[in-house]
Amino acid sequence: MDVYISVDMEGIAGIATVDQIVRGGHNYPRSQELMTGEANAAIAGAFDAGADSVVVNDSHGTMDNFLQDGLDERARLITGSPKAQCMAHGLDGDHGVALFVGYHAAGGCPGVLAHSFSSFFSWLRLNDQIVSEAEVNALLAAEHGVPVGLVTGDVQICAVAGKRFPGVVTAAVKKAEGYTAADTLHPRKAQELIRAAAAEAVRRAGSLRPVEIPGRLVLTAGFQIPTAAEAAADVPGAERVDEHTVTCEVADLRRLMGLINVWYCAAALAARSRLPLLDRR
Repeated sequence: MDVYISVDMEGIAGIATVDQIVRGGHNYPRSQELMTGEANAAIAGAFDAGADSVVVNDSHGTMDNFLQDGLDERARLITGSPKAQCMAHGLDGDHGVALFVGYHAAGGCPGVLAHSFSSFFSWLRLNDQIVSEAEVNALLAAEHGVPVGLVTGDVQICAVAGKRFPGVVTAAVKKAEGYTAADTLHPRKAQELIRAAAAEAVRRAGSLRPVEIPGRLVLTAGFQIPTAAEAAADVPGAERVDEHTVTCEVADLRRLMGLINVWYCAAALAARSRLPLLDRR
């Protein structure tokens, strides 16, 4: 079986503050080590369960965060950005299961460093329901017939995954004590937990099913500043609902991810011209 792993940073054990997740932050280099460690745990678990191959997608920020010479050499790595399918780039129908490591809650919800694709969005809604990155990426996986077998991160995103993804294995490595505060496992304990959970997810893969893709895809975004909403409303088919809110219906999931990317870029440009806001995934 070919296994796909998408790894973010905000949901990694030991990580809770902005300084830890932004390149140039005093603690960012240590976060790279922690992220690489949890990726290796998932890779090892996949191979423990008999995976034939593993591909890992660096899914945080600039998407070049791993300490590559420290990554398990059995895995292939997708690194750098931009990537058309973003956090799910490289996932296709050859994969038997997708594993999401280091994930976090959606913008507008409780959780450690909670956001949806960018802090420039206050929240994202799909068909009037707040949506996390994990849920969008699960839809992209489902388009290829691939189920999500594992989600790791804080208690909050693991609870969402348990409700949304049939049969998923979850590994909660920390609990939110605030937006930038967490009660966290020790990194070694977290990695042991993730290795065991990844192995279980791969063993279960044959009995899992992908999430259901809605018949209609209407994306609505809440923007931090009005000029970002103004720019986002210029996308053909988009409608500005109010000063901070824009909505748009798309034909398919490829266009959904494209719209998120375009709105993210518009919001980033608007924010940089107005406020020193943090740009991150």
